[in-house]
Amino acid sequence: MNTLSHVKKLVLTAVCAALCVVLPMLFHSFPNGGSIFLPMHIPVLLCGMMCSWPYGLVCGVLGPVISSLLTGMPPAAILPSMAVECAVYGCVSGLMLRFVRTKIPVLDLYISMVTAMVLGRVISGLVKAYILTPGISPFAWVTTSLVQGIPGIGIQLVLLPLLVTMLTKAKLLPGRN
Repeated sequence: MNTLSHVKKLVLTAVCAALCVVLPMLFHSFPNGGSIFLPMHIPVLLCGMMCSWPYGLVCGVLGPVISSLLTGMPPAAILPSMAVECAVYGCVSGLMLRFVRTKIPVLDLYISMVTAMVLGRVISGLVKAYILTPGISPFAWVTTSLVQGIPGIGIQLVLLPLLVTMLTKAKLLPGRN
């Protein structure tokens, strides 16, 4: 299998981190646009799937931090849990895509994404409940991070497999064996 060079992965990671700043700016023109459409999750998941888990992890941490420093989004109070959630997304999507081999590439993408999305939300909820705001139920995050984000989750489930498939067919990403 042809793989991306370290330099290409670094460049793609930087582009995805930049998208973590730009995409939320577009969606925050809508009331609660960030929480509803989850625009920062898209480049982080994409980075993990394109470049592998270490790059996805770095993008997941740097994206929210850079965005917060430059735009104030996410706000400082939300930044730690957002960085944890996105770090898990980037890391797990890359790890899962590395190890999941169903011989159906689109299924591999979905398994990787859904696993990353579930683990990211669970770990973020646990961090919020036990570290950031002790005393709140670990499942209180369900209403805010899952129910409110359903449109964003739908966008991710449609857009990301299409993007990865198109980039692979255009030979901008290596194919899977």
